[in-house]
Amino acid sequence: MKSIADKLASLLLAAGASVGVWAATAGFAAVHAAVNDLPGGPAVNQLNLGPAVTKIAAEQQWLHWMMLIICTVIFIGVFGVMFYSIYKHRKSKGAKSADFHESVGVEIAWTVVPFIIVILMALPATKAVVAQKDTSNADLTIKVTGYQWKWGYDYLKGEGEGLGFVSTLDVSHRQMSESGNPPPTDNYLLKVDKPLIVPVDKKVRIITTANDVIHSFMVPAFGIKQDAIPGFVRDTWFRAEKTGDFYGQCAELCGKEHAYMPIHVKVVSAEDYTKWVDAEKKAMAAKADDPNKVWVLNDLVARGEKVYTANCAVCHQANGKGAGPFKPLDGSPVVLDADKSKQLTILLNGKGAMPAWRQLSDTEIAAVMTYTKNSWSNKTGFLVQPSDVKAAR
Repeated sequence: MKSIADKLASLLLAAGASVGVWAATAGFAAVHAAVNDLPGGPAVNQLNLGPAVTKIAAEQQWLHWMMLIICTVIFIGVFGVMFYSIYKHRKSKGAKSADFHESVGVEIAWTVVPFIIVILMALPATKAVVAQKDTSNADLTIKVTGYQWKWGYDYLKGEGEGLGFVSTLDVSHRQMSESGNPPPTDNYLLKVDKPLIVPVDKKVRIITTANDVIHSFMVPAFGIKQDAIPGFVRDTWFRAEKTGDFYGQCAELCGKEHAYMPIHVKVVSAEDYTKWVDAEKKAMAAKADDPNKVWVLNDLVARGEKVYTANCAVCHQANGKGAGPFKPLDGSPVVLDADKSKQLTILLNGKGAMPAWRQLSDTEIAAVMTYTKNSWSNKTGFLVQPSDVKAAR
């Protein structure tokens, strides 16, 4: 009786699991029915590689299909002959095995023919790999630095030299993810606050490195994927042939928020790129505040709120309560301490999951520190001047 009851329980559990899987699948399909293909990014129910916008990516797709077709033909040929032989010469039909020794001709054939096939496959593949690594004569060189969990872009050579910024997942998408029930969104977890801007039909060299752990910079439409390793420099390149928005993600498991490191590359015309560079340089000049300027509390808090929203809210949350490895700033002993050096040291050098923020100006760091010391329940009245940050550097 007990065994019968156990079997019935097992059957009920299996039936319940099947219903659950069916319901989950139906819900998944319903959500995806409201989502559209993302131009330059993933498509709904995409099975094949996405559209290529560089010659390298097109070459990779051609190689992919060539290799697949060759392997399929070999598979059909080998297994076709095998199954035909098994069927045609089966014992039930009275077939008897032949008695013979090795054939030198056959052995030469099954050695030489696969060797020729491998060489024919290797030649175009080698050509593509060599082309992928030819980063010479680039029109533009950009250093890409991986952080947990964002990307830093620094324009090293070419038009736009000297520009630099950090690209972070848009706060609204982070909030959607943490809600546990995100609405259907075409670019879900791919929207950033500042995309990487590059000109069309220009060779762009990408130099990758990382600040903390191994990341990987990948944009499928460009056919590029290059690891970003702390202490090492790697490079790759692309030449986009179309304008538009193209998306990728970190392709290396870099921590618990690996899914929150999207890549958004915006390819624009040469004229629009020049306009963007001019606007960014003017904005950078405007941000280059005098570190010796003495600020009043309200102005510095207002400036700090903008810096916090753009750079800190993704991890520490807008309410300052923190999340996961990121400790809360609301009520934090370090933030509330009258000794500015403790918080300054963390901001400049990083600590644990918190990256270093030396790329921010003295005024921006002073402003965000003042904001955290005077926001939420932190009503300290403490003020950090840019000169304090300058001295700490």
